[in-house]
Amino acid sequence: MHGVTDEFVARLAERAEEAERLRRLPAATVDEFRQTDLFRLLLPARFGGLQASFPELLQPIRRMAHGCASSAWTLGFYALHNWLLSLFDPRAQEEVFASGPVLAPAPLAPTGRGIPIDGGVRLTGRWSWATGAMDADWMIVGALVERPDRIDPSLLVLPAAEVEVVDTWHTAGMRGTGSHDVVVTEVVVPEHRIAAVADIYGGTAPGARLHDAPTYRWPLVPALALTASMPVLGAAERVTELFAERLGERVLAYSGVAQKDQPAAQIRLGDARVRLRALRALIAETAEGIERIVARGERVSRSVRADARLAAAHTVRESRAIIADLLEASGASAQFLSNPLQRAKRDVDIAAGHVVFDYDMGRELAGALAIGAKISPIAMV
Repeated sequence: MHGVTDEFVARLAERAEEAERLRRLPAATVDEFRQTDLFRLLLPARFGGLQASFPELLQPIRRMAHGCASSAWTLGFYALHNWLLSLFDPRAQEEVFASGPVLAPAPLAPTGRGIPIDGGVRLTGRWSWATGAMDADWMIVGALVERPDRIDPSLLVLPAAEVEVVDTWHTAGMRGTGSHDVVVTEVVVPEHRIAAVADIYGGTAPGARLHDAPTYRWPLVPALALTASMPVLGAAERVTELFAERLGERVLAYSGVAQKDQPAAQIRLGDARVRLRALRALIAETAEGIERIVARGERVSRSVRADARLAAAHTVRESRAIIADLLEASGASAQFLSNPLQRAKRDVDIAAGHVVFDYDMGRELAGALAIGAKISPIAMV
């Protein structure tokens, strides 16, 4: 099993306050991450990667969140984006992976505009939520490319040196992710560094054929949703552990009762633990189901993709509820900035706002596709 060590997770916990203060990952964390198996977990073997099965990505990210949810979010996406780059044209991969895996933020919303020119497009745009932008080697962005006969939603890859980072990341939580805005003005992107969103969504991008491994036939939205849910689930697990530890030492003010002897606290702890078990089982079953489909060489249907997005959204909603329930019984002292409980709550509240976790939309898409009803052709599934 590849991933991260307990010692690495412990150091993420030690640096959590520093990450929050810096509004980006500490340099020591980024340097250490470059040495982990996780960094090259989904990198193709031909570029020195481990080319692991996709579900192996999930548990290391969950574990990192026991140290720091912001770090888990950022490093998890860095690992995922090496997989995403592996789906592009072979020439793009040769350029990007010339010296191994890279740090490549990927604000995917199509808020850029590409004008075709000879051999590529001229790209202009501004993107929000560029997690890890300050340490980028390359950047992946979404844009609408204006072909003569159609508008092509596309992903484009460009060197970080051609992108301006705008300091906008002043938030209540997930501060360590450094998810600033990025701006590109009239930059030429060659055709081989452009991929159609439809191919990336469907698991039919060039890399799916090039590497001949099930990992690269995974569709984007389930990959993105499951990956992004892991820091939230890990944070809920850590809050549950901390709540259990606090029970042993906390005496309730004004009553003098040891909280560990209070049935209400025991009930909340038991409730949190069983709900977490259910979420872990849901994620595992979802990831393994898609892995079986791609291993057979079959396409993953839109209905299965929507169910996976909903499983991730449900996991985030439920994890957030577990944290809220335990903090409600943790007293005012849990709100001190020195207490990791409050940081976990703030981080999860912000992470839950990610578009892929929109609970109403997730349920609507899964329900509609379950009965074969029509959905928007540009729906995120």
